[in-house]
Amino acid sequence: MLRLAHVDPGHADALRVVAELDAALAAITGETGAASSDPQDCRGAGACFVLAYDADDSAVGCGAMRALAGDIGELKRMYARPGSGAGAHVLAELERHAAACGYRQLWLSTRRVNTRAVAFYERHGYAPVAPYGRYVGRAASVCLGRRLP
Repeated sequence: MLRLAHVDPGHADALRVVAELDAALAAITGETGAASSDPQDCRGAGACFVLAYDADDSAVGCGAMRALAGDIGELKRMYARPGSGAGAHVLAELERHAAACGYRQLWLSTRRVNTRAVAFYERHGYAPVAPYGRYVGRAASVCLGRRLP
């Protein structure tokens, strides 16, 4: 049984899970991904940071959402500890929150080499969108998006 909580990205549990994410990304891509994310973007209206807790009340996953442009929100800092099953739950909560904020689409960028993440998003209905922002011209990145119900 997982419990989801909206927290500040500076929360101690958030910092621990993001450190796991950074280590996992560094092992896969050679970079932590931290340079493309500002915790301040996950605070305030139209944004959030979500943690997933397991039955032992240990934080096992996270994800964030921020405003991108118009009716588009952007997913950031998605992570689920392997075997926890937290990823789908965090994603569903971020999508629910995005819709409640008035977003009609969610976009994200991940590294092509992170095939596990790409496959996860594709399984959940995300498809390629044109590169945006800092990802324009970066062949290592793949940008994905999904219309919200």
